[in-house]
Amino acid sequence: MEEQLQDPLENHDEIIDGSNKRPKFSIPAWARNKYVVTATAFVLWIAFFDDHNLLYSIHLSREVGKRVARRESLTQQIAQTRKEQEELLGTPDALEKFAREKYLFKKDNEDEFIIKEKE
Repeated sequence: MEEQLQDPLENHDEIIDGSNKRPKFSIPAWARNKYVVTATAFVLWIAFFDDHNLLYSIHLSREVGKRVARRESLTQQIAQTRKEQEELLGTPDALEKFAREKYLFKKDNEDEFIIKEKE
């Protein structure tokens, strides 16, 4: 005399009425919200389709990093060159030594022999 409760969805194949059928795919309520849809579309547009999209911004950030590193190396190189310039212009002997070694300068009344060793 005990009645057994049945699951109402157990015989879902037997339901013929179209209004009682479940849709095969249902969109959650939060995804049907117009604000969520608009915000998602906006984020996708900014991230991928805009002229200054996310990928372009990443590229620019890397380029800025490279240029900052290049600027630092050039600043160090300028400081080193200025130091060498001060040393050379400080005394005439240092300037003459530099010209003879680097550019092979010589006086008019002397002969210079350059000996290169074999490698």
